[in-house]
Amino acid sequence: MAMSLNKVMLIGNLTRDPESRTTPSGQMVASFSVATNRVWTNQAGEKQERSEFHNIVAWGKLADIVGKYLARGRRVYVEGRLQTRDWQGQDGVKRYRTEIIADNVIMLDRPAGAATGPFSAKEEVPSGEESSSSGQPFPPAEEEIQLENIPF
Repeated sequence: MAMSLNKVMLIGNLTRDPESRTTPSGQMVASFSVATNRVWTNQAGEKQERSEFHNIVAWGKLADIVGKYLARGRRVYVEGRLQTRDWQGQDGVKRYRTEIIADNVIMLDRPAGAATGPFSAKEEVPSGEESSSSGQPFPPAEEEIQLENIPF
């Protein structure tokens, strides 16, 4: 079988507070949106800018951490994979939504009251909608972050 890769890495700002809920099976899920900006110069020499908005979904322990520590405006690094789901709308039309399923989230700015940053949470087990997963909580504010632990 040929190798394939589905990897997404983003640095941007949350456009809204995460929305957290628990699935009927008891699995925690959080969703949020991250904006990234692209700046370029067109052929006429004019500066152009475009924002992209990315829908992010976190599961399990990572969802719990995201819900507690992230808020609108926070700058984050998100690592994950693309996943598209489809459903039948009430009007009978099939709808599609492509999301990034996060398995690593790093806060790039300091939380209020914290002496240091960034803070990181990583999902250790790839998760699906109904699978269990585990993650590492954000380190305490006084713990020193090593540069080699930041994935970029």
